[in-house]
Amino acid sequence: MTLPSPRLAVAALAGALVLAGCSQSSAPAANAAQQQAQAQDAEAARNLDTYRQLLRIHNDQMAVSMGEDIVQRFPGSAAAKEVQQTLPEIEKRWKENSEKARLAALWQYQVAPMAGGTQSTAATYDSQPASVRVRLVLRRHTSWGQSAFLFNDGHGGFVCKGECTIAAKVDDKTRAIKAYTPPTGEPALMIRDDKGFIALLEKAKKISLPVTLQDGDKKVELVYEVGGFAPDRWQALPKKSGRK
Repeated sequence: MTLPSPRLAVAALAGALVLAGCSQSSAPAANAAQQQAQAQDAEAARNLDTYRQLLRIHNDQMAVSMGEDIVQRFPGSAAAKEVQQTLPEIEKRWKENSEKARLAALWQYQVAPMAGGTQSTAATYDSQPASVRVRLVLRRHTSWGQSAFLFNDGHGGFVCKGECTIAAKVDDKTRAIKAYTPPTGEPALMIRDDKGFIALLEKAKKISLPVTLQDGDKKVELVYEVGGFAPDRWQALPKKSGRK
C-alpha cells in the first residue's frame, strides 16, 4: 500500500480549508441580504399603512407624496402595486383642487364704508405683471350702484379719449369692450357695460385686456386669471339711490 506524499496531503487539506472558508463567508452575506430585504419589506409595509390612513382622512397632498415615495423606493413590491391602483386618481384630484385653491386665492373680497355709503368689492391683480400692477375691480356701492373697472395703483391713469374700445380676449374669443375714464380724474378705466362684462367674467378662465397707460403712453396687455371668482362672496348691498 502506497501512502500519499506529504505534499499531496497538504494540498488536499488546503483545498478543504478554502472550500470551508468560502462556505462560511457566503453564509453571512446571504443572511445580510435577506435581512436587508426583510427590512425594506417592513418599511414598505409601514409606509403603505400610512398611505392608507392618509386616504381615509382625505389628505390628498400627503398621500400623493407618500405614494410617489413608495413607488420610487420600493418598485415591484406588493406595496408599490397597491399604491399604483389608487395613486393616479388621487394625484389628479389633488392637482385639480390645488389649482382651484390657487385661482380662488387670487381674489380679495371686502365690504367697507366709502364716500358716504358702503361698497362691496371683488378685486384681483393681473397675473403677468411687468412694471405695474393693475387691479380689476368689481364694485357695488349703496349710492353709485354696480361698476367694473381697472385701477392703476400709483402709476397714473389710462389713455382713453372720450370712450375707447378694448380689444379684449376672453379665453380664446376676441371681444370688443367699451370703456371710459372717470371725469373725476381717478387712475381708472371704467367698463361701460359692467353687467355684460361681469357675465363674461363669471364663465371665463382668463381675460386679456390690452390698454395704454398714461405713463409714457406705454402699451401693456393685462392678463387676469378669473376662474376662481366666487360670485357668492361678492356681497350684494341694499340700494339707496340711482347711479351717478
